[in-house]
Amino acid sequence: MRMTFGVSSSVTLLFDGWDVHSPAGMVLSVLLVLLLTLFYEVLKVWRVWLSASQLAVRAPACTAPPSMHSESASMLESSPEISLAPVELHAPGPTNSWLLRVIQTGLHVLQVVLGYMLMLCVMSYNTWIFLGVVLGSVLGYFLSFPLLDQLQPVRLA
Repeated sequence: MRMTFGVSSSVTLLFDGWDVHSPAGMVLSVLLVLLLTLFYEVLKVWRVWLSASQLAVRAPACTAPPSMHSESASMLESSPEISLAPVELHAPGPTNSWLLRVIQTGLHVLQVVLGYMLMLCVMSYNTWIFLGVVLGSVLGYFLSFPLLDQLQPVRLA
């Protein structure tokens, strides 16, 4: 097994069945690896968006502590009873929260598996495959991360 980068149109990627022996096969393999890397980057954005949307559901129920203005002080003085009961948060129900956790876990597993597969593709030490992974990562970042600003329901300062 070669342990240095080389330029060749012959390579075996991931499985014995993915054996490339022609320039056309190499072009298709580079395109497939590029698309897998692009999907990897989109998957990262999707996971961030799911986390942000889960935080956005919980955020409206949380209120800032009262300021030291005279209005809040007068409201406290005029109220006949002061309750120390905990404030009920409007968090998603247990089924919805559980479902979000399962989805997040599945997406995490998919992202890790895809990342390891892309790493193994790079470890074929084929320059064309390596460039496909790098170009896919660049394109995926360029296309998906600007969407994160549009998809995020709440801006976290």
